[in-house]
Amino acid sequence: MDKQSKIILISGPTASGKSNFALKIAKKIDGEIINADSMQVYKQLRILTTRPNKKEQKNIKHHLYGNIDLNEKFSTGQWLKTAIKKIKTIRKRKKIPILVGGTGLYFQSLIKGLAEIPKIPLKFRNKVRSMQKKDGQKKFYKKLIKIDPSVKNKFDPSDVQRSVRAFEIKSFTKVSMYDWLEKTNSEFKDNDFLKLYIDFKREDLIKRIAVRTAEMIKLGAVKEVKRFLKVKIKKDQTVSKVIGIDELTQYLKNKINLTQAEELITIKTRQYAKRQATWARTRMSLWIKITPNKIGSYIKKLNKSSLKLDQLT
Repeated sequence: MDKQSKIILISGPTASGKSNFALKIAKKIDGEIINADSMQVYKQLRILTTRPNKKEQKNIKHHLYGNIDLNEKFSTGQWLKTAIKKIKTIRKRKKIPILVGGTGLYFQSLIKGLAEIPKIPLKFRNKVRSMQKKDGQKKFYKKLIKIDPSVKNKFDPSDVQRSVRAFEIKSFTKVSMYDWLEKTNSEFKDNDFLKLYIDFKREDLIKRIAVRTAEMIKLGAVKEVKRFLKVKIKKDQTVSKVIGIDELTQYLKNKINLTQAEELITIKTRQYAKRQATWARTRMSLWIKITPNKIGSYIKKLNKSSLKLDQLT
């Protein structure tokens, strides 16, 4: 592999301006951007997932945005395989790969590799799925936390797919899914990466989230949800957990008004940002923290020669 430069990783809580930061860096150092957000891969959900628009993608090449159909499943393993291919291709072109997003598990899989979890028999997996359906997600999640406390705050408690996966892994292997994730090997060395984390004050981020939610409504989030509902996606699919779908569905069914829907989206987004911050504290503690007022000066000092391996850490 051509290792002429570092691979830039950019993370941070939702609404922290990661995409804009990545775009500015890409323009400065001749980079290409790879998506590291599990929801921005879906074609039909541009507004709710705040995917970079066509204008933003015009001059800088973007990869893995809107490349998956709503009915398709897209695992962390699939993302990792595709992302590594993109990194290699970008490096061959003598450009710098910049991965940006808020999905911590994607970054962890890239840095540390994916765990080789033993194959769980289909009969056992179906038994766990049946238990979840019988109990309902709220009760099932409580059972999960009881057998595997380390899962708490790692993902949205309403995420059926991840809850079932965590439960079946712990039940069958007697080892937590997150402990398995530590038993990995990456094809990259830690020094191959320049890891940047946008560190926003909680109160400032809350304001940004409210502004962004209002903007999403103006841009046509309601129409996007109308189109989504026509596809008839199963509720247990990960894409159904995109923030805004449930709230705007309630609005479309006249259960709440648009102002209430907007407020609920804002609250859920704040909760998501809090979970991201919890992940970052435990798993991104060694990343370079950049506050919003320092972004400009950080970009200014970056140049392609400073990104040679072993020169910038």
